[in-house]
Amino acid sequence: MSVFRLAFLSLCILLAACSSEQNDPYPASERGKNILYSAFTDRPKHLDPVQSYTEDEITFTAQIYEPPLQYHYLKRPYALIPSTVEQVPEPLYLDARGKALPADAAAENIAYSVYEIRLRPGIRYQPHPAFAVDDSGQPIYSGTDPGSLRGIETIADFAHTGTRELLADDYIYEIKRLAHPRLHSPIFGMMAERIVGLKELGEALQREAKTLPAGDWIDLDRFALEGVTRVDPYTFRIKVRGKYPQFLYWLAMPFFAPVPREADRFYALPGMAEKNLTLDWYPVGTGPFMLTENNPNRRMVLERNPNFHGETYPCSGEPEDRAAGLLDDCGKALPLIDKAIYSREKESIPYWNKFLQGYYDASGISSDSFDQAVRVNVGGDVMLSDEMRGKGIRLLTSVRASTYYMGFNMLDTVVGGNDGKNAERNSKLRQALSIAIDQEEFISIFMNGRGIAAMSPLPPGIFGFLEGEAGINPVVYAWVDGRAQRRPIELAKKLLAEAGWPDGRDAKSGEPLVLNLDTTSGGMGDKSRLDWLTRQFARLDIQLVVRSTDFNRFQEKLRKGAVQLYYLGWNADYPDPENFFFLLAGSEGKVAHGGENASNYDSPAFNSLFAEMKNMENSPRRLSIITRMNRILQDDAPWIFGFHPKSYTLGQSWLHNRKPTDVGNNILKYQRIDVAEREKRRREWNDPVLWPLAVGALLLVSVFLPAVISYRRRERGTARSQGKVD
Repeated sequence: MSVFRLAFLSLCILLAACSSEQNDPYPASERGKNILYSAFTDRPKHLDPVQSYTEDEITFTAQIYEPPLQYHYLKRPYALIPSTVEQVPEPLYLDARGKALPADAAAENIAYSVYEIRLRPGIRYQPHPAFAVDDSGQPIYSGTDPGSLRGIETIADFAHTGTRELLADDYIYEIKRLAHPRLHSPIFGMMAERIVGLKELGEALQREAKTLPAGDWIDLDRFALEGVTRVDPYTFRIKVRGKYPQFLYWLAMPFFAPVPREADRFYALPGMAEKNLTLDWYPVGTGPFMLTENNPNRRMVLERNPNFHGETYPCSGEPEDRAAGLLDDCGKALPLIDKAIYSREKESIPYWNKFLQGYYDASGISSDSFDQAVRVNVGGDVMLSDEMRGKGIRLLTSVRASTYYMGFNMLDTVVGGNDGKNAERNSKLRQALSIAIDQEEFISIFMNGRGIAAMSPLPPGIFGFLEGEAGINPVVYAWVDGRAQRRPIELAKKLLAEAGWPDGRDAKSGEPLVLNLDTTSGGMGDKSRLDWLTRQFARLDIQLVVRSTDFNRFQEKLRKGAVQLYYLGWNADYPDPENFFFLLAGSEGKVAHGGENASNYDSPAFNSLFAEMKNMENSPRRLSIITRMNRILQDDAPWIFGFHPKSYTLGQSWLHNRKPTDVGNNILKYQRIDVAEREKRRREWNDPVLWPLAVGALLLVSVFLPAVISYRRRERGTARSQGKVD
């Protein structure tokens, strides 16, 4: 009967292995804890605020660092509010002689804007060894002891930590770090044109770096920065050139988060970089969370900062926020969770399956899981599938502050023309293509409906974006029965003929119209999309030649103006129309000025309105100017306005206070977990299914039983025969 005992034992082991506890990817010690579980796919490269500029990095840095300002979590349009400061600063305007000007002074009379920033006292840094001092007040970790790093592999291995109060000097130190020649901040060039003296500081630091060995620390306190001055321990001033109201948005970015001199000095100690003990690996901040584990190939862990100065959940927002439960935690102390664990998921399917099992609290929707997650009805409305609703999962959708477009090179003689006799004719060619390329079809086929067709450079949520008939592109759309309807292809063909290309051929020579699109694999560069695009051009009998290339070559061709058509997108750095319209300003021409205007569009009328609009506060007058700017762009058509992508996020029923945001990234502190509900759901969703094992056991018995019976018969037969012989 040993075979039966073995089968029974195997069945017991299988039952134990299939319990929900064995299926749980997290240790038993974490069960019932106030922990948010999420995932990341791309490992962050930089966690130093002076260099970090990508979405996968700001997921972490925005929870740790605190720039002076932040965005209100619930209000739309986005509104700046204080973070570590007493109030959002109002600029003081000065003329060229340094004389104060009134708040309504004309922009052309303003030589400088001065922002005075006053911190709230009592804000303290997270515990960190950089602040550890001995009884005499000297740093414990100074690098004077050659063996001080023996046995140290992570920041947690240091025996001593300390803290101190946040001071104005820490913000000044970080602004100086923008000019550090070894850090290569992506915004240094832009800020050097704005912050008085920053360019000169960069030159001085370049000279200093050349005199020092590569690893030597540069003490930035030894260098003055004319445009940034300390008033008192809690107050500093920043002086920028001209009128630049968008500067306040930069004060909400991690680039302007405080970095204490002690941390910079600590990480520069000999031997630290070799052990990945750097600010790029272990941030130091005053925010609600601190990074306690950094293993970017496996997991990242944020834990509550015990020294966090305190903040409360907002009590106001948009009208629908109360009904959505987003005001239920009004006035509660933040953060609402104790820890967040982010696991590395390189493949979408395992990520999705763990979400369905309840082991991740939120998830995006990949193309592989789209049909399982949502349903799109004939009207284009999106709703959760029955399976998702049955689990209590919530769907959050928002249109991202991004614009994707196909640009024309206005320096090209066939498709371009900023002025001259061909300008009006070629604009009709561009208008015809704008009508012919069906963005709605593209969104439906290639994006699962996750986007809206663009009418101008401005996405929803940005001041100047208009809903309804007032916001349509009248060149491409008509307003019919309460909605925008793309104009017929016959109109596009008529415009093409007026442009001198009837039926896609030159009216004089009869030669076919052949257009070239330069793209990369990250743009329109996969075969199915390009085949679709080729068919769109063929509707006008235009031949499209696709010239795929790598990103570096593509950028070089843009810089030289060696393209006809190209495909790009833009994500908002800050929620202001200037951040989109500058992409078409003549002063930003790629060929002439090395700017971001890859179309090299240069319209005097548009440039004049842009110069007036960019430094204005939001007002009815500014809206009127923006409307005129959009109309110029719609007529000139330097871009084929593509789409604004939609973001779809799924949240478990136990995850509360989730609201989509594109520019406010410090959102972790607002999240709340109903731990009891999560534990209950996980048990329900991961209870072992036993009937397959029972069937398996029966099959096991049915296979082995005949063999056992046969074996026993042979044994008895052998025994009897042996008995006769004996």
